[in-house]
Amino acid sequence: MNEKVKIWVERFVVGDFWRKPLVGFCDAEDVEKLKKDIPNHLMPDEILKSAKSVIVYFIPFTRNVVRSNVGGIFSSKLWARAYVETNELIVSLNDFISRKLENLGYASATIPPTHNFDEVELLSDWSHKHIAYLAGLGTFGMHTLIITEKGCCGRLGSLVTSAVFEYGEPLREEFCLHKRGLKCLKCVKRCVFGALTESGLNKRRCYEVLLENDRFHSDLPLTDVCGKCCCGVPCDLRKPDGAAEI
Repeated sequence: MNEKVKIWVERFVVGDFWRKPLVGFCDAEDVEKLKKDIPNHLMPDEILKSAKSVIVYFIPFTRNVVRSNVGGIFSSKLWARAYVETNELIVSLNDFISRKLENLGYASATIPPTHNFDEVELLSDWSHKHIAYLAGLGTFGMHTLIITEKGCCGRLGSLVTSAVFEYGEPLREEFCLHKRGLKCLKCVKRCVFGALTESGLNKRRCYEVLLENDRFHSDLPLTDVCGKCCCGVPCDLRKPDGAAEI
């Protein structure tokens, strides 16, 4: 079943913005572990009563999309368009996977790719990136994004299902160079807005920057994006190998 779902995802994700996606699987019961750090995080059975698993996937952006967003204060038009179109892709892909699973006799429930958070507290009731961590797709960087084998620049999607899979588990290897003791911090240096520091992420300031970008890209649908901290850094397109990349 794992390979079947991977094939569905890989065949669906086709276009100029994206590289070959990564797919992982998480035991629904393991999501309970997130309650310690994210008290308001939903449990899969609150979304689907018969939940057994969570399917999570990472859709990495191409080099062209990533490199377009290195310069300038605002996010590039290509980065903004990739954000909008990937969110739309995730909605369609989740619906596609759900239909495939239902044809095999399994129930499923989809989750929106973004904007499922409290705009006052800036807390989400479902974290795709934490699910990706539980499924073994990657580890957290200093920029708070998941660094996968294909880097951190891209979008995550997930859905809950009653199907059972062979599950991944959190990785023991640390992908972030700074967390490996190499003191990279290039993502911190890339954030000229003061939202990201070595001490952590100021969510309020970060959100203000995202909304500034949305106003800048007023010709597009909601584009509360930035991405400066994850573009032009060693982990943008792949898992960094070591000190030679700093």
